[in-house]
Amino acid sequence: MTTEQATQATLTADPWAEFDELLGRIAITSGHATAGKLAFYGRCSTEDNQDPVSSRAWQLGIARRFVEPFGGDIAAEFFDLGQSRSVSWDRRPEASRLLGALKNEGRGWSALVVGEGTRCWLGNQFSLIAPRLASYGVALWVPELGGRYDAHNPSHKMLMTLLGGMSESERQHVQIRVRAAMDAQVANEGRHQGGRPPYGYVVIDAGPHPNPRKAAEGYHLRALSIDPRTGHIVQRIFKEYLAGSGYLAIARTLNRDAIPCPSAQRPEQNRHRRGDGWQPSTVRAILDNPRYTGYAVFGRWKRHEMLMNPDDVAAGTVMRFKRAPAENVVRSHHIAHPPLISVTDFTAVHRMRTNKSHAFGTLR
Repeated sequence: MTTEQATQATLTADPWAEFDELLGRIAITSGHATAGKLAFYGRCSTEDNQDPVSSRAWQLGIARRFVEPFGGDIAAEFFDLGQSRSVSWDRRPEASRLLGALKNEGRGWSALVVGEGTRCWLGNQFSLIAPRLASYGVALWVPELGGRYDAHNPSHKMLMTLLGGMSESERQHVQIRVRAAMDAQVANEGRHQGGRPPYGYVVIDAGPHPNPRKAAEGYHLRALSIDPRTGHIVQRIFKEYLAGSGYLAIARTLNRDAIPCPSAQRPEQNRHRRGDGWQPSTVRAILDNPRYTGYAVFGRWKRHEMLMNPDDVAAGTVMRFKRAPAENVVRSHHIAHPPLISVTDFTAVHRMRTNKSHAFGTLR
């Protein structure tokens, strides 16, 4: 058989094989992708209400068990503490360090694995991070996908979009549940919810926590008690205002009598203030605080998330505090701590301030 006849016989037997070879078409082989050296990323914040050490351990454990069957070995770890998932990756310290390491060709890893996708991405954050990883040749392994993320797989894109939405929904549900529980504790029990005590009060131990598990772990409730050093100053401020003195006049008399202002009295709690004497705004804040009546009041200020840059939504949000509407403020049904001012006097002061605001255009 001549060479021409042999070639013709081969083509006749399997012409597509020769055609595919000429085109350079390579058959796709079955089998699992290998993970190789990976970096791990995880996150834990105060909103998770978890111990950071145990949170890091279980997230890293999930990641390791996930990639080891694929030949994966975690060579670097990045874990953000105290960072809300609403914060963009560029503004999270460890996530930002991870993104910076992408540019280093000698980083020692070529893929990234997470312990739980909903902890890492919120809303559309994944769609902003995945292309950056791909541009540096870094593969992404996500437990919820059961393997490596494939940007050309529409199901993967859809699932990651759903994860971002689920993460946002989960965060909102946690916030609602926590706030509802705290509202109930304040209204029914008058429970102190933490934070700095108002000027004129100190925080004291109020006994074991009512939750048996937390009590077993040594947690105690806290309550407000009158500070013998400053409680009478609060009463003096209310008395002078009822007698007709304004904010500025009261501040001047307190400074004249060399009475330390709140930031000077407790400098460890007021590092952001100079402590250089009483100011009219300080007097106004005391007159505005209903907790001096002995009732627990919660929710007067509300955390509000604002875009860091309205022209760049991807930059994420920043937290600001705004005065909450009256319908969102919760008051205890009964006296929760020793009062410094009667409800009658507090109401009278508020009425006087309201009348002055109508006369001068501001609450004085």
